[in-house]
Amino acid sequence: MGSKQRTYTPEFREGAVRIVIETGRPIPEVAEELGAHSGTLHSWASRWRRNGSEPAPGGRLREAERAELERLRRDAAEQNKRIRELEMERDVLKRCMVLWVK
Repeated sequence: MGSKQRTYTPEFREGAVRIVIETGRPIPEVAEELGAHSGTLHSWASRWRRNGSEPAPGGRLREAERAELERLRRDAAEQNKRIRELEMERDVLKRCMVLWVK
């Protein structure tokens, strides 16, 4: 007899893990709904938890990348704040020059 091993696309794996992670539903229940073996889905979810990232590399960030992104966003926010402050100072100086010239 031949083996009936199914292959799953990365999108299917990601979707299945997302259902388990985001909804909190039990793995056996989700696996039965999707027609996959619960042990297989359990290994996908374990890999996701162990890596701290989404299962499919297309478009998802690892933990280190997520931390770097957060740091860059904080830096950008601080820079934008400083830019607004400098623009306000510039506007005040412009008004002062107008008053001084008059």
